[in-house]
Amino acid sequence: MTGRKKILAISGSTRQNSTNLNLIKAIKHLSADTFDITIFEGLSGIPHFNPDLDTNIPPKNIIDFRTQIKEADGILICTPEYAMGVPGTLKNAIDWAVSSAEFSHKPVALITASSQGQKAHLSLLETLKIIECDIPDETQLLISFVKTKVTDAAKISDAETLEQVKKLIDSFIKTINKKNELSQ
Repeated sequence: MTGRKKILAISGSTRQNSTNLNLIKAIKHLSADTFDITIFEGLSGIPHFNPDLDTNIPPKNIIDFRTQIKEADGILICTPEYAMGVPGTLKNAIDWAVSSAEFSHKPVALITASSQGQKAHLSLLETLKIIECDIPDETQLLISFVKTKVTDAAKISDAETLEQVKKLIDSFIKTINKKNELSQ
């Protein structure tokens, strides 16, 4: 497959200069030849999930979010762990895409980057699997003590982490290309 793949990147942190956002920016730089990464900026504006509003005409920002997922070749999620779990805003956004199935069979790369991160990583992984994301083991990464490994200038400063991220990018490309080949 040729051409850059369209990736929607979602940071589970809503902080303007979060480590996870900086990690996405580092990945954007590392993968500039293969990925066209758009960072989703509407996470804090998504309303609380309400099945009564999940109709044929949901709120406009939900339509926009679902459209961005649908139009992407793949989804990159970089998230911290909050209080031993998935950040509420991220889980809420994903809940809005359950009934409409935008994540179903969509290639996804998940990076949980936090102080620890294990519990949020496992929890979010289970959610992504139940909604049928295409998320092989090679497109999953847990980065503990991330603040010592990613700089405020969006650089991965730890050599081992840099290699792990590069492997994840390569695996993500293969997953996307495999899906594209199967759909032709």
